[in-house]
Amino acid sequence: MTQDFVYSICGMCTVRCPIQVFTKNGQIDFIKGNPYVPSMKGAVCPRGAAGKALINDYERPQTPLIRTGERGEGKWRKVSWDEALDYTAHKLNAIRKKYGDRAIALTDRGGPFRDFHRAFLRGIGTPNYCNHDSSCARNVQHAALSLTGMDRKSVKYDLKAARHVVLQTRNIFEAINVQEVNDLTDALESGCKLTVIDIRANISATKASRYFQIRPGTDYAFNLAVIHELINKKLYNKEFADAYIEGFGELEAFVKQYTPQWAESETGIPASHISEFVQELSSAQPAVIWHPGWMTARYKDSFYVSRTIYIINALLGSYGAKGGLPFVSKPADVGNKGLKEFMSLYPKPKEKRADGVGWKYPHFEEGPGLAHLLFKAMETDDPYPVKGYIAYRHDPLMGFPDPERMKKIWDRLDLLVSVTFSWSDTAWYSDVVLPLSPYLERESIIATKNSLKPHFFVRQRALEPRYDTKADWEIVSGLAKRMNLPDLVFDNIEDIWKFQLTDTGITIEDFKKTGMVQLTDKAIYKELISKNFGSADSVSFKFKTDSGKIEIISKKWEAAGIPSLKPYISPQSPQKGQFRLTFGRCAVHTQGHTVNNPMLFEVMPENVLWINNNAAERLDINDGDYVKVTETGCPDANQNSEEHLNKHFELIKAKVTDTIHPEAVFVVHGFGHKLPVESRAFGKGLADNNFMRCGMDIWDPAGGAVALQEHFVSVEKAEEL
Repeated sequence: MTQDFVYSICGMCTVRCPIQVFTKNGQIDFIKGNPYVPSMKGAVCPRGAAGKALINDYERPQTPLIRTGERGEGKWRKVSWDEALDYTAHKLNAIRKKYGDRAIALTDRGGPFRDFHRAFLRGIGTPNYCNHDSSCARNVQHAALSLTGMDRKSVKYDLKAARHVVLQTRNIFEAINVQEVNDLTDALESGCKLTVIDIRANISATKASRYFQIRPGTDYAFNLAVIHELINKKLYNKEFADAYIEGFGELEAFVKQYTPQWAESETGIPASHISEFVQELSSAQPAVIWHPGWMTARYKDSFYVSRTIYIINALLGSYGAKGGLPFVSKPADVGNKGLKEFMSLYPKPKEKRADGVGWKYPHFEEGPGLAHLLFKAMETDDPYPVKGYIAYRHDPLMGFPDPERMKKIWDRLDLLVSVTFSWSDTAWYSDVVLPLSPYLERESIIATKNSLKPHFFVRQRALEPRYDTKADWEIVSGLAKRMNLPDLVFDNIEDIWKFQLTDTGITIEDFKKTGMVQLTDKAIYKELISKNFGSADSVSFKFKTDSGKIEIISKKWEAAGIPSLKPYISPQSPQKGQFRLTFGRCAVHTQGHTVNNPMLFEVMPENVLWINNNAAERLDINDGDYVKVTETGCPDANQNSEEHLNKHFELIKAKVTDTIHPEAVFVVHGFGHKLPVESRAFGKGLADNNFMRCGMDIWDPAGGAVALQEHFVSVEKAEEL
C-alpha cells in the first residue's frame, strides 16, 4: 500500500484555497489546507472536503458529447476527443468565415488561470471575452476604479489585525474563504468588533457585536448617514482626508441632508444606533475594514453602496493601514519579473466589443466585460452578429436572470459549447460538451497572487482522470492545433510552465516543497503618509487618478453622464401579499454546481424559503409547510398579456423565522435542478432566477451589474400535496 501527496489548489469554489492532497493506491485519501499557508491552519471548508466525492461521482460528464436531438432534449452521441475537437474547430471556423472573427465569444468564472484560454481568443481575433462578474462583483470593481483608478484587488483585507470589521453584502462565515474566516476569527478573539448589515441574520450576524436588520434596498441610505455623521461630528481622519481626498467639500455638501434621523425612516434602523455605531468606527480607525462587498449584483444603486463604502474607508484612513486596506504588491514591486503571459503572443483585437464596453459604455473596464450585454447582443445582432459561444466552466442559465429568455437567445447561435466538469443547465442545452477533468485530476497554468507577500502558485494533478476527460490546457491546445494557432499547441504541462517562467530565474522544481514560490520574506505595507507629515515631501503614495488622490468626483463617470454623488431614491416596497426575492450563499454549496455532489447533497439536499414569522402568520403558514411561490412578471407587462397571465410558480418548504426582514423572502441560490442526469438534485428546492423575468433589462448603468434582487414574488400556503 503506497501513499503520496501533492500541493495543489482547490477548485470547489472561486476562492481556490491552497491544499495538500494525499493519495493512496491511486485514490484520494485525504485533503487538507496547505500547511505552509499559516492562515489556512490545515483546514478546508465542507466544499473542499467534498472534492473526493466529486471525483467519485459517476453522474458527472464522462466523455465528449455532440448533440443529436433538439437543444435541451438530452439526446447525445458519445464521441472521441479527436471528433469532438474537430467538430468544434470546424464549426468555429465556419462561423468566422461567414461572420468574421468577432462572431466568437467565450465567458468563464474568472480567476487566476485564464491567461491560456484568453490567449486563444486573442489568437482567433475576437474581443468578446466576458466573465461572470456582471452577476457578481462588477459594481465593486467599478466603484473602486471610479474613486482610486485602482481595481478592487489592489487592496488586501487585513482582517487579522483589524479592530472593527463591517460586513455589508458580504457573508464571510458562509461564503467561505478559509484564510479570511480564520483571520477574522482570530481578530474577534483579540477584541475586534464585528458589525453585520443585512436583511437576514446570517451566520456572520450570529458572531457580530452589532447586527442591523436593514430594510431591503436601503443600504445606500444607511451609508450616506454614516458619512454625514463622520463629517458633521468631525469623527473622520482629517490627516488622511487632507492628504488624500479630492472633492471633500462636494461630499460634505452632498451628505448634509442625509442625517441618521432621515435614514431611520428609510432603513428602519434607529438614528441613535447609527450614531453609536459611527462613534465605534471612529475610535477604531484606521484599523477598520468595511468590506465593499462580493456579490453586489443586487439593487439598481448597488454601485453607490460599494462606492460609499470605499469613501467611508477613506474617511477612516483605512487605505494603506495595517488592520485596514493595505495595498498589495506585485512581483515587480519586490524586484521580480512576472510570469510571461500567453496573451502577449497576440495583439489585442481592434474590433469593438459586442457588449459595448469601452466604446458605448466608456466608463466600464474592458477586461471582463458585461456578460448580460453580450447575451443581448446575441439576441439583437447589435452591433454585429455573435454566433459561436463557449461557456467555459460557466452556467449562465443558473447564474443570470430569466433562463427561458436566455434559451431563446441561444437558439440564434450556430454553435454553443460547454467546457465543464459537472452537469449544468447550460451544458444540457449545448451542442457540444467537452468534459473538463475535475481539479484533483488536472493541473493548471502557474498563477500569481498579488498580496502583502506576493508569490507564484501552481495546481498539481493528484491522480489520473477516471473518465475520458481532459485538463483545460489540453482542451485549448487541442482546439488551437486545429485552428492554426501553433504557439498555443503543447504536448505537456511542463513546457507550458517553462514558457511562463521565462526570465524569472525560477524553475518548476522550486514549487515542489510548498506548492508556491514566495517572492519576498516579509509582508510589505506601503506607506501613505510619512512620519514627517506636513512637510513638502510628506505624501509618499499616489493613487492612479489625475490628482493622485481619491477623487470623490470621477471625471470618467461624469463624462458618461453618470453622477459621482447620486441623490438617494427610496426603493420600491412590495405590494400586499408580495415580497422582495433575495438569495445568498451557504457554507455547504457553491451556487449550482455542488448540489448533486454525493457528500454535500447528504448535508443539504434542498433549499427552503425564509419568511418572517409575522408575515407567515398572516398567510397561515407554519414552519415546514409547503408554500407556492409565484413570480409577479415583468414590471412593465400588460396586465392582460399572456406573459402576465402565465406566471411561473414553484413549491418549496417554508422556514418561518423572525430573523428576516418582513418585506423579503430568502433562498440559498443554486437549487431547483431539472436535469435527468442529476438524480440526487432533481426537483429539489427552488431556482430563484426562474422568478426574474425581464431581469437582463434591469441593471445598474453606473456599475454595470444586473440587479438580481429587484424582483418580487407572491407567497401562499400550498394545497396539500
